[in-house]
Amino acid sequence: MGVPVRRLWVAVLCGYLAFGAALQALPSYVPEKFGGGALASGTAVGIAFLATACGRPFAGWLADAGWSRPVVVAGGVLAALGGLGQLLAPNLGVLLLARLVMGAGEAALFSAALPWVLAGTRMAQRGRLAGWFGLSMWGGLAAGPLLGTLVGDRVWWAVVALSAASAVLVLTTRRDPARGEPLARIRGIRDLVPRGVPLPGAIIGLAAYCYGTVAALLVLRLRADGIGVDDVALAVFAAAFLVVRFAGSPLVDRYGGRVVAASTVAVEIVALIGIAQANGPVGATIFTALAGFGLALVYPACVSMTLDRVRGLRPGVSMGVMTSFWDLGVMTAGPLGGFVAEQAGFRTAFLVAAGAGLSCVVVLLRMPRRAASPR
Repeated sequence: MGVPVRRLWVAVLCGYLAFGAALQALPSYVPEKFGGGALASGTAVGIAFLATACGRPFAGWLADAGWSRPVVVAGGVLAALGGLGQLLAPNLGVLLLARLVMGAGEAALFSAALPWVLAGTRMAQRGRLAGWFGLSMWGGLAAGPLLGTLVGDRVWWAVVALSAASAVLVLTTRRDPARGEPLARIRGIRDLVPRGVPLPGAIIGLAAYCYGTVAALLVLRLRADGIGVDDVALAVFAAAFLVVRFAGSPLVDRYGGRVVAASTVAVEIVALIGIAQANGPVGATIFTALAGFGLALVYPACVSMTLDRVRGLRPGVSMGVMTSFWDLGVMTAGPLGGFVAEQAGFRTAFLVAAGAGLSCVVVLLRMPRRAASPR
């Protein structure tokens, strides 16, 4: 029985369009409805990533036992309930709870769908397919804010409708052929964090700090120094990221995740230093595009390295844990980068992010080539 790859791709895209639209709405929604300031808005945005990071390993664990389909459906339903909760929340506490629900839904949606897709793919093609399938998540996160702007006051209804659509799309598929296998018993931390995952996780977490710094501080840095292009900078970043991800994912299978990740993160380091030092719109635009280029292939490269190190066993929980490091890196970058920017300036904040990129390359170069045993 074939895996419904295209339908799953569209389902994940719908869910992450909803997630991205919510991210666009929250910074103004929280102050307008609840009177909260920057701290309240930042907490509302970041708390969903915490739930996503915690939920991914469990979603992957269930997917490894052949329960991908119900977990992905549950992800769409939870995301829809979270969107509805944010629309109807009477106070900030309820809104934060709804954000946790939505974050858990997004974790289930992608982290159960990816192993379902990879299960029908040859090992030699998994890097390419992971990169292509990841575009469903990244495309949604990139286009979701634009959608949120376009629909205006109806954004929360759009969030609910898109999340529900993702669940309906998966309900139209047949159940997993592996469904019915007994769930593996969780006897210790290694059952949820397989040996061989932490190093690729550290790599993608450090790269995520670079991304989080760009997402949280790029516009503010450009405005603070009067450089301009702050209204198109994130669009330039997203465009470069998506183009390179789509065209470059086959390079992971050809040259290996280690080589691709080290090469592209080196580009990211140059881009972050360039953004820190940019004094005009042309330079800022070029280095912003390079930043998108530098991060585009990190995820498929880390997928390849992780599957190699765990020898293809328990791909669901392995992918879930590895991707959780990304969520934690993004979640950390906002408040920490903001603190550094307040204390030492935006240039320093981007140089610190470049330092995280350098640490990422060091881990890559020191990572043993030999795949670890899965336990």
